Amino acid sequence: MTFEMFLVIFIILLMLVGLFFEIARPDLLVFFALFLFIMLGVVSTEEALVGFSNEGVFTIALLFIIASVFERSGLVERFITYFLRKAKSNRGALSRLLVPISVLSAFLNNTPIVATLTPIVRKWASDHDVSPSKFLIPISYASILGGTITLMGTSTNLVIHGLLLDNGLAGFSFFELAIVGLPITCLGLLYLVLAGPKVLPDHRSLIEKVNENTKDYLSELVVQSDFPYIGKTIEEASLRNLKGLYLIEIFREGDLISPVTPETVIHDGDRLIFTGMISTIAELQNRKGLMLDTGTDLSLEKLKNKRNSVQEVVISYQSNLIGKTIKESRFRDRYDAGVLAVHRNDERVEGKIGDIRPKAGDILLLVTGEKFNRTPHEHRDFYVATPIERENVYKNEREGWISLGLLTLMIGLVTFQVLSIFQGMVIAVGIMLIMRMMTPTEAKQSVQFQVLLLIASALGIGNVIILTGTAEWLASRLVDGLAPFGLLAVIIAVYFMTNALTELITNNAAAVIMLPIGLEVAARSDMNPMGIALLIAVAASASFLSPIGYQTNLIVYGPGGYRFKDYVKVGFPLTLIVMATTVSIVYFWVL
Repeated sequence: MTFEMFLVIFIILLMLVGLFFEIARPDLLVFFALFLFIMLGVVSTEEALVGFSNEGVFTIALLFIIASVFERSGLVERFITYFLRKAKSNRGALSRLLVPISVLSAFLNNTPIVATLTPIVRKWASDHDVSPSKFLIPISYASILGGTITLMGTSTNLVIHGLLLDNGLAGFSFFELAIVGLPITCLGLLYLVLAGPKVLPDHRSLIEKVNENTKDYLSELVVQSDFPYIGKTIEEASLRNLKGLYLIEIFREGDLISPVTPETVIHDGDRLIFTGMISTIAELQNRKGLMLDTGTDLSLEKLKNKRNSVQEVVISYQSNLIGKTIKESRFRDRYDAGVLAVHRNDERVEGKIGDIRPKAGDILLLVTGEKFNRTPHEHRDFYVATPIERENVYKNEREGWISLGLLTLMIGLVTFQVLSIFQGMVIAVGIMLIMRMMTPTEAKQSVQFQVLLLIASALGIGNVIILTGTAEWLASRLVDGLAPFGLLAVIIAVYFMTNALTELITNNAAAVIMLPIGLEVAARSDMNPMGIALLIAVAASASFLSPIGYQTNLIVYGPGGYRFKDYVKVGFPLTLIVMATTVSIVYFWVL
């Protein structure tokens, strides 16, 4: 091992530790690692930035745009709602959910599908007096499985496809991954439907937990006639920056004022609703003219009116809220919503609300105003997980059907190799813009640039691994060490390493790090490189053991009230099923 190889492995290990402990956003950590390689002279700038010109990255950007049209159309919601209406049992509902979700995920980005369906599933579960935790992990797993069927099913497939093209290989055809994707999807869905109801936990939602213990979250102080700041603003009364407390609403003569701004004027008889560290309310109660009302029946329903609602949102990996306190991000002004509570790993985050720094996967309970936008594609900072209370209005249904037709035509042309997938998506997006199914501004807003930065930076790191000889060195150690155990042992090791990485960090980063090593393993073992690429694509997507390995697992983590061990309990058998099936097919039929 050369010093250069040692340096590459050391920096990558530091990056993996940072990703695991969520020191910063994943895209920033991976880009910083790439920046270090450039600054230390390990590779040239051109060699490090090769990912920013990769075809797979641009294809993913176009996929975001196409998926956003479907997301706005409401077709996915209508489709799933139709299937759920006919369900007569929990197991029947599960099967009616998982099959269409896996089919949709084969052709659309699974992240918006799961984000869109989470509130619908929770509403159905609430109406049928069933815990949503019986359904949310399965819809995430079904979307992951479905994404392994086609080239466009997940960004991981497209990233590996782009890397194969860069390495002078043919890349995947549109349905080439289905040789593994279809069997693991069928077996995986069978496991989830048959065993899911028995092994899935029965957890309550955050809203239900808060409703049962409202006094732990809310306190009500009544403004008396002798309060010296009647007629003054909230800021003048020093009720804005309190120790551990957060003023979220004011009840005034039957009306509800929310969110409360610094300029809101205090009236005699106002009832001030506080959240945060309720144990510190005594300090505020000692102020002249403020009386704690212990007899009031506070509930979340009381915080709602025609203008306000109570919402649960899940912080995404790409959120700009990560790394900032709620106060620093100006959450209330930015989203027209007050934060009632923050939960992490199924436990409440203690302390003053404004001082809490959200992390990916945190679930925030909000009291929202009229301007709060519930549409997930408008906010990349979080996903709305609250059950919908009325039927969606499908304003863009026509555009949805047209885009579905365009997508079907594009798939046909790509399948018969008339066009490459990149060319097909360029044409589809161009037609959508010409037909005014979306504006250029809407197209730009639908692209998740932080995801693209993560992928492009990871591709650069993959190039570093190749150019420095690190991939060749690691592959030689792997092949030589397992040679006595045969080719099957090598294949299992590559799968296991990829799958372990994707559980610890992110699926795209795991794929990019492992593909150069896998291709070197294939060369040294005289294997078909496409077989190893297929193996790594499935292993990188098959994240079932933790909420952090895959975005869809993160989306359902908080709304389902899950604990880390729930993913292990449900996901471990599924992981074994997928691994055994994938390794067997690749070993006996592909290699």
